[in-house]
Amino acid sequence: MQHHDAILIIASSETDSNLYYSAGFLAPDPFIFLQMGSEKILLMSDLELDRAKSQAKVDTVFALSDFEKRLKKEHREPTWVNILDLILKEKKVKWLLVPSNFPICYADGLRGRGYLIEFKGEPFFEERAVKTPDEIAHIRVVQRATEEAAEMAITAVRESEIRDGMLYRNGTALTSEDLKQIINVRLMEEGCVAQHTIVASGDQGCDPHNEGSGPIAAHTSIIMDIFPRSSHTLYFADMTRTVVKGRAPDPLKRIYDTVLQAQEAAFGMIRDGVDGQKIHEQVVSVFERSGFETGTVHGRMQGYFHGTGHGLGLDIHEYPRIGRSSSVLKTDHVVTVEPGLYYPGVGAVRIEDLVQVTDTGYVNLTSAPKILEV
Repeated sequence: MQHHDAILIIASSETDSNLYYSAGFLAPDPFIFLQMGSEKILLMSDLELDRAKSQAKVDTVFALSDFEKRLKKEHREPTWVNILDLILKEKKVKWLLVPSNFPICYADGLRGRGYLIEFKGEPFFEERAVKTPDEIAHIRVVQRATEEAAEMAITAVRESEIRDGMLYRNGTALTSEDLKQIINVRLMEEGCVAQHTIVASGDQGCDPHNEGSGPIAAHTSIIMDIFPRSSHTLYFADMTRTVVKGRAPDPLKRIYDTVLQAQEAAFGMIRDGVDGQKIHEQVVSVFERSGFETGTVHGRMQGYFHGTGHGLGLDIHEYPRIGRSSSVLKTDHVVTVEPGLYYPGVGAVRIEDLVQVTDTGYVNLTSAPKILEV
């Protein structure tokens, strides 16, 4: 790959983590970020100009309106492509590196003016995967809030009554929606926002992304997968626990014990320089040796059919991955470890911890207990 002259991102930093990471400025509307070597420039609307000057971690903040005035004097349309053409010519930039989600309207416009556009997929900034002490501290804060919320929901399950095989709390049927409300409200109180929280019981849990709904039965697995984001720092956390109110049937207990065993096998391999693909293969091996097969039965997948883990930070899913593809772990990567087994008619189990990779192993950032029957 040949060297580019500059990095260009045009997006909203509220939804584009690469832009927020590089500019250190949060805004709901798109703006322009340009980096040449170590020099960083923002082009902002008048609405956000003063805030960007005081908050953004960049060298210079320009007002878009100043360039618009220049273009009008030259009888040129004050578009962002023309504004970029002005500043790129001044900076003697011809070759631009952009992320793979860069808007095609700007790419086409710049190419039409003779600029070379090269895109790069994720990780766009490789350094994002290696977390600083401050970033790990941010993640820890969200993880503690996640554990508190999970414990409140698990306590509600523990304190529920069993009537005719269903769970009741305060005289009414306990539902997935009730538990999600307990979790999400607690997280909000802790300055976090949770979306798509999963509380899925019974066969609902056999679809790993089914968020769960309706009344919860006793003696069946309840998967709680919670992955909130801090409203303050924008960092995520992620944790899953599986519990049963009442008595877990023996086949479900065996699934739970095997998933725990697979997670421990994964932990035993995590350290700097290890390929996540090898860790995933070890988890698969634990399941296969224990007789848990994966495949389609009656048109539905069962067994183990997702990755073992993923990086986490400003996005819930980041590089690296612990899965079917090669992805080498490095010191201070923060990754989930979340094996699971899913068998309709028997139940589903997923157990997920968040860990920091070290030179010789890992630090588990998760302290919540792992107890099946509550």
